[in-house]
Amino acid sequence: MLFNTTSFFLFLAVVLVVFYASPRPWRRYLLLAASYYFYGSWNPKFIPLLLTLTVIDYTAARWIEKLPRGPKRKAALILSLCTNLGFLGFFKYYNFLAGNLAWLMGKPSGSFFLDIVLPLGISFHTFQSMSYVVDVYRGEQQAVRDPIDYALFICFFPQLVAGPIVRARNFFHDLLDWHPPVAGDVLRGVFLLALGLTKKMAFADQFAKIANGYFQNVSGNPGVLTAWSGVLAFGMQIYFDFSGYTDMAIGMAKLLGFHFPVNFRRPYLASSITDFWRRWHISLSSWLRDYLYIPLGGSRHGQWMTYRNLMLTMLLGGLWHGTNWNFLIWGGYHGALLSIERALGVNPDREWNWIYPFRALLTVALAMIGWVFFRAADFAQSRQVLAAMFHGPAGRLLLEPWHIELVAVALVLAVLEEKLEWFERLNEGPALAYAAALAVLLLGLDVFGVIDASIPFIYFQF
Repeated sequence: MLFNTTSFFLFLAVVLVVFYASPRPWRRYLLLAASYYFYGSWNPKFIPLLLTLTVIDYTAARWIEKLPRGPKRKAALILSLCTNLGFLGFFKYYNFLAGNLAWLMGKPSGSFFLDIVLPLGISFHTFQSMSYVVDVYRGEQQAVRDPIDYALFICFFPQLVAGPIVRARNFFHDLLDWHPPVAGDVLRGVFLLALGLTKKMAFADQFAKIANGYFQNVSGNPGVLTAWSGVLAFGMQIYFDFSGYTDMAIGMAKLLGFHFPVNFRRPYLASSITDFWRRWHISLSSWLRDYLYIPLGGSRHGQWMTYRNLMLTMLLGGLWHGTNWNFLIWGGYHGALLSIERALGVNPDREWNWIYPFRALLTVALAMIGWVFFRAADFAQSRQVLAAMFHGPAGRLLLEPWHIELVAVALVLAVLEEKLEWFERLNEGPALAYAAALAVLLLGLDVFGVIDASIPFIYFQF
């Protein structure tokens, strides 16, 4: 069930009605059953895998909490992490490694391939589960006693497929001290659902048609303007697609009495790449910082070690996204930019002065160059697109005037939100303003919305 389908909204409506019509002690079980049904609607064969990982980490956390600090406690943590990474590695990276091994041995690339189907959302729920076990090991989180509570934490349907990655302490605070959502949360939840759906169908999917057309036939679309507009279309697509998904996830959670963290904060207004990563996919950025960058040493051991830690963190962050060399290059590219900014002493402040627009434009341009590796089919196509972006005939602009107008409208709204935070306070203002904003979203969805099942949410593949 895709979030932008009628079947999903029927499912959500049934869940909300049954949830609030049921006695409170039953509600956890109902949400758990709904979440497994949602996951099983994609491929029921992966429910046993999800259950297996849930049982392993639930048991490991209880075991770790009982053990005194020392080798046994650390061994229990390592066993849990290795199990999680083993499952993730097999399903996500086996064929990638097998293909490279075949290449090294001079054999056909598919010589050692297995017919593996990637379980939906495995990267997200694996990271979420791993962070819980690590927090228990560090003494920052008590091990959960009720296996139903822990299973719901892992498979809660609004964020199961593509995040945001929710920390255990936040989820269990909401679950164990649950209160029905207040009127402001309901209004905010409904607005975020409409906003996310509009971002996906009226913005992301419109730009997807251009980006897909360009990257499917790069040779047939020569020219600098052509290349930049194709890449820009993908940059718009991935932002509106992923932020739209997380808006909907956060909105659904609010309607059910849960509070998910903000995952995007206007990343294309960033003043540097460092600032970009404080605004883009925030739950993953903070996860990588807390569970990888800081344990590696962070910035505590001098400049060169800091650069090493930044590179390793971003390389692994790139590899987390996908199983080809392009994602590794994309991660290394961002790691190099972060290191360069650190070396130059670039301040990731958000002060709006005369130089800010130039910094923001440079940051967007650098991000777009990075998206080439993210979107291209392979390294050869990445080189082809990058060459076209910087050399050759002018070409033609793939974006229609109304596409540029969509970008301009989004930019104006983003700037207003950056300065006034009016989206955040919309449900607290006059009812007429809220109703007007909701009507505009629905109108935009009706006028520009694309109904095309062949354009799924981008991050569903991770």
